[in-house]
Amino acid sequence: MERGFNYDAASFTGLVDLAAERVGGKALVTTDDFFAEMQNLLKPGRGVYIVDKYTEQGKWMDGWESRRKRVPGYDWCIIKLGMPGVIRGVDIDTNHFLGNHPPYASIDALSCETEVSDKELQKKEWKVILPKAALKMGSQNIFAINDENRWTHIRLNIYPDGGVARLKVYGEVRKVWDATKANETVDLAAIENGGLVVAANDMFFGNKNNMIMPGRAPNMGDGWETRRRRDPGHDWAILQLGHMGLLKKIEIDTNHYKGNYPDVCWLEGCLAPGAAIDTLNHADFTWTEILAKTKLQADHRHYFEQFANAGPWSHIRINIAPDGGISRFRAHGTLVK
Repeated sequence: MERGFNYDAASFTGLVDLAAERVGGKALVTTDDFFAEMQNLLKPGRGVYIVDKYTEQGKWMDGWESRRKRVPGYDWCIIKLGMPGVIRGVDIDTNHFLGNHPPYASIDALSCETEVSDKELQKKEWKVILPKAALKMGSQNIFAINDENRWTHIRLNIYPDGGVARLKVYGEVRKVWDATKANETVDLAAIENGGLVVAANDMFFGNKNNMIMPGRAPNMGDGWETRRRRDPGHDWAILQLGHMGLLKKIEIDTNHYKGNYPDVCWLEGCLAPGAAIDTLNHADFTWTEILAKTKLQADHRHYFEQFANAGPWSHIRINIAPDGGISRFRAHGTLVK
């Protein structure tokens, strides 16, 4: 993709938001957030507008908004990514910011593995990954990023001032495994460890990647849930592990799914490191039984430690019948290098 060209959000389907608040993203410091706090940038959704809501500073806005600049310069905000990785695209969303959006923006990136002060961060050598680009008001402004480096921080610059509702940083998690011991058990499926649900036959009510998000689901909307099946068959999702490994313990959590949990599930594994397995070609790979068909319970954490085959695996296919929802899936195991 050409850097800086304006894309549609669908261009980044399958990638994750590295900066999202829910995965640990944090706005650290800004020149100005007089009207609306910088942390709003990383919240879910696109932001809302409440007509008659005001604060001591003025109109309440669901985003980051600086005051009108009366001196030379521009405003910026430094964000620590919740999950360091390669950035493929960004969405600078000016939703509901109409007469107060920034006309232009740019983005710089930094790789800093150690904890340093905000002042020290500002003095570091930043790299431009999105040159100054025009923004549309009240719109998603989506740009591709052509850069293969692993980044930990970004700096959003707006010219000269104004408001941005949300910032999404689409990319691929790059976990550094060097410090992980050979016998150390880790969640190979976790999104923060580079896990990714690469395919699913249905996710009508809940996105497939919700299964591997941190923590337990806060509600029924934060899991993978398929529509009600009216024909023969079953539903499935394919998880690409963050690192090839041997399974020690599996957790399948149906938290909050009471009248809509799957009746049964079974798991299969595939050893195809580096392969691009997706919805269309998954049947072309060799899948081996990990867990036989097993009854599930409503609103319950299920743990399994006995497997037909513990691996090593690079991918896991999660099958549910006939349909329903899984809030979280964990695949605890040891690395195979």
